[in-house]
Amino acid sequence: MRGARGLLTVDPMTGMDARDTELKKELDATLQARRELGEEYESALVDSFLEKVDQRIDGAVERRVRRQMAEQQMVVARGSRSPQTTDSWGERYGFGIVSLVLAIPLSAIGGGIADIPGLLITWVGIVGVNGFQAARTHPDLFRGRRHRKDAEDGDWKD
Repeated sequence: MRGARGLLTVDPMTGMDARDTELKKELDATLQARRELGEEYESALVDSFLEKVDQRIDGAVERRVRRQMAEQQMVVARGSRSPQTTDSWGERYGFGIVSLVLAIPLSAIGGGIADIPGLLITWVGIVGVNGFQAARTHPDLFRGRRHRKDAEDGDWKD
């Protein structure tokens, strides 16, 4: 594969060069062997070549997975969120919307069985679940104004 300027590019899925010389040599050898051995060995030769291609792809995928795992471990070690992950609208508000939709039948059940105390317990549970979710997804949300001010001041404090 050639890029816009005619330079060789690397396939992002496999990590292999479009003109991988070793693989090209393997293909040439397979085609030469097919010419010499005839059609009766064609399926065995093709299977052998495809096995080599599979090994190359598996190796490239394995390297890529190892690299991504190492990147994730670095992100976890630093204690920050991955820069590649962005909160979509659904991730931010989906849990709250679902909990509010479910609050209607839960309120009816709680209020119908135990009147006002049941309704209050239901809503305390709904608020608690949403508060836990908010604290889990946004750890700095409940740390308070004093902690945020200290973090902003940093080393400039007297």
